[in-house]
Amino acid sequence: MYPLSERMEQYPLIRVDNKKPVFYLLQFKLRKFTANNKIELVMIKLEEGMKAPLFEGIDQSGKKIKLNDYKGKKVILYFYPKDNTPGCTAEACNLRDNQSALLKKGFVVIGVSPDSEKSHKNFAGKYSLPFPLIADESKKILNDFGVWGEKKMYGKSYFGVLRTTFIISETGVIEKIITKVNTSSHTEQILDLYKL
Repeated sequence: MYPLSERMEQYPLIRVDNKKPVFYLLQFKLRKFTANNKIELVMIKLEEGMKAPLFEGIDQSGKKIKLNDYKGKKVILYFYPKDNTPGCTAEACNLRDNQSALLKKGFVVIGVSPDSEKSHKNFAGKYSLPFPLIADESKKILNDFGVWGEKKMYGKSYFGVLRTTFIISETGVIEKIITKVNTSSHTEQILDLYKL
C-alpha cells in the first residue's frame, strides 16, 4: 500500500471548503467531500502551446502506438466515447473518407476510447477504418489529456469521455484543441483551422 501522499499524486488536485474532508476513490478520481457533499475538482487543463503528454497504448491490431513514433508529423488525436454509436461512427467515417487528403497535408489520425481491443477491431473492420484506435481501458490516456470527466444527460450526472480532438505538432506541441466537434464534418473542421 502506497503512502497517502504518493497515492494522491496519481489523481487531480481537489479543493474543499471544510477542515475535515473524507477521502474515497470513484471513477479514478480522488475526491474530498464536505459535510454537505459540496465538492470542487481542480484539474490541470491542457492548453494550446503546451507540450502534449507522452502516451502509448495498444490498437485494434495489437500494435503498440506511441506519440514519439510520430515525430515529424502532425497528429490528429481524437477522443470519442464509444465504438459503433452514431456520433462516433460518423466522426470515424468522416476521417476515414478524408484519410488520403489528410496524409498529403502531413496529418496522421489516432483515435482513443475506453473500449476494448476486441471492440476496436470489430469497429475498425466493420467500417474499414485505416487508422489506429487505441484501447484505453485503464483510462490513463483519457485522464492525462483531461477528457474523462463528468457529463450530464436528462438531468443525471455520470462520468464519461468528453469528445475532444487535439492536433499535435511535429515537435509534440499541442497546436489546436477542438471541444465542439462536428462529427459529420470533422475533417473540414480541422482543415479550416489551418486554412487548408
